[in-house]
Amino acid sequence: MNIDLTIILSVYKRPWALETQYDSILSQSVKPKEIIISQNESDNFKIPKHISDNCKVFSSNYNWGVWSRFSAAMNAKTGYIMILDDDTIPGHRWIENCQSTFNSRSDAGVLGTVGIVNQDLNYLNYERVGWPEPNNLIEEVDFAGHAWCFPRELLIEFWKSASIGRHDLSGEDVNLSFAAQQLGLKTYVPPHPKDDMSLWGSQPDTAMQLGVDNNAISVNYHGSHFGQNLKDYKEKGFKYINKL
Repeated sequence: MNIDLTIILSVYKRPWALETQYDSILSQSVKPKEIIISQNESDNFKIPKHISDNCKVFSSNYNWGVWSRFSAAMNAKTGYIMILDDDTIPGHRWIENCQSTFNSRSDAGVLGTVGIVNQDLNYLNYERVGWPEPNNLIEEVDFAGHAWCFPRELLIEFWKSASIGRHDLSGEDVNLSFAAQQLGLKTYVPPHPKDDMSLWGSQPDTAMQLGVDNNAISVNYHGSHFGQNLKDYKEKGFKYINKL
């Protein structure tokens, strides 16, 4: 299968990262069919013309939280969608890596560049797989993030259980994997071999630089929002690998 893909880029508190992200998409060994930019109240940042002329732009004067890019994704015309966090710069073979993973895993519903395997429902103990802890093989995880890739059909299930209003700043990652479970699909992290970062969904130097700054939701809301998300989805029937 050759992947038919739309990429969603996010612009909010790190607009300066957009050009680097855009360049990384243009350099992919497997090209996307289109690029959509979801611009979320980004302090009047004007997207450079050479980018806006080649992308479709959703722009809002209000912060809709982490969910708005999934709304933009509803307008994609392709069978697969990839959404990148604004602190995520993929290697030039990341789309190729996702394509290979989908081809080798018929039960793959969500792919991500960093996966979480929870040890408790307080989000205090967990294992990470992907760019923070490289994996040579495809690994199943509870949920994934930073760079999601999934079939468009997941979006209907995604919106059925979206916790907008309750958790505006988090929960989209668990919700996406929960949607996959409703369709009998799983969440995986494609291989991130130490000796070939071209396959990685996020380059660690950039991720460490941008992902821990003052704009990082995972830093500012780590214990409170994230742990409540896990408990909420457990009540909804989310199945964790460790059977929490």
